[in-house]
Amino acid sequence: MIIYKDEQFIKSLDSILDYIAKDGLDYAISFNRKLKKAIEIIPHFPYKARKSFYHNSENIRDFIFKGYTIPYLIDNQNNKIVLLDIFKWIDRK
Repeated sequence: MIIYKDEQFIKSLDSILDYIAKDGLDYAISFNRKLKKAIEIIPHFPYKARKSFYHNSENIRDFIFKGYTIPYLIDNQNNKIVLLDIFKWIDRK
């Protein structure tokens, strides 16, 4: 499976990296490098992450990384993983 980054994921990640970079560019670079490495594992075990708390679908999972939630879609038909977004946990009641 290949990993596809949705436009919303890219936009949110850029915003997060800009925020982290305020404490130091090295922190943002390190966070991004570690995140990429963690994401590379998803295609090998796509159903390992919990069923999404935010979506009602078995094929949408929540990958947790350093307090951030990354919902992703398992698109078996097209043999890809779609990273939908990245955000800190929020209460959506």
